[in-house]
Amino acid sequence: MPSHDDRHLFEKLCLEAQQAGLSWITVLKKRAAYRRAFFNFDAKKVAKMTDADIEALLGNDGLIRHRGKLLAIRANAEATLAIQQAHGSLAEFLWGFVDHRPVINRLKSYREADTATAASEAMAKALKKKGFKFIGPTSAYAFMQSVGMVNDHEVTCFRYKACQ
Repeated sequence: MPSHDDRHLFEKLCLEAQQAGLSWITVLKKRAAYRRAFFNFDAKKVAKMTDADIEALLGNDGLIRHRGKLLAIRANAEATLAIQQAHGSLAEFLWGFVDHRPVINRLKSYREADTATAASEAMAKALKKKGFKFIGPTSAYAFMQSVGMVNDHEVTCFRYKACQ
């Protein structure tokens, strides 16, 4: 479903970063632990976390204990705050990559779905330039699908029309 909520968008970007190199189900099983550890993805609170705070999270078996990925969440919070300052909201900035409306793909099979597009490449490049970590064209596209910027539901899916 299309989301324009900055907290939700920040969370999804961070979880996509955690997923890099792993299966999505691994991250989904740990989502509640990430919410607890990172203040329900409140970017202001996350940006204030110290190196010691992040280091302590390496002992939390509810998280993926990869120092770089955990540090990326703080870096992504700092970048989110800068984007909000410059653009008014994270949503305004991100939705600009799809002209502020969902891209509706008419897939007969999920196998037809892209894994990256020119828009996801541009988004990943722009986010990296803004300071985001662990984001590339493929993870940006998966993010775009998960927040409703791209509707890759099969046309026969019961959710297809609801996600437009």
